[in-house]
Amino acid sequence: MQSQNRLFDDLVKVMNGAAGTLAGMTREAQSAMQERARDWVGGLDLVSREEFEAVKAMATAAREENEALKLRIEALEAATGSAGAKSAARKQKKAGAGGAAA
Repeated sequence: MQSQNRLFDDLVKVMNGAAGTLAGMTREAQSAMQERARDWVGGLDLVSREEFEAVKAMATAAREENEALKLRIEALEAATGSAGAKSAARKQKKAGAGGAAA
């Protein structure tokens, strides 16, 4: 009986060692994969959240300014009336005639 218990004790020690080795290999593989993922993501040309938000704010401000300028142009065109439209048509005709002669 004593020899059987020793055999089982040795077998348990071997199994415990194998389980520990397997756990260590798992941690090492996980660490290697995380490192590769960091390298891959680091190689991409990505922007940070702060940079994205700054550019988004700039685009919003530019859109608002564009709308304000559009309204201002429409108000000026309305104030000048049809005279402004006639002078613009003349300028286009002159530009077209000058380009055709060249």
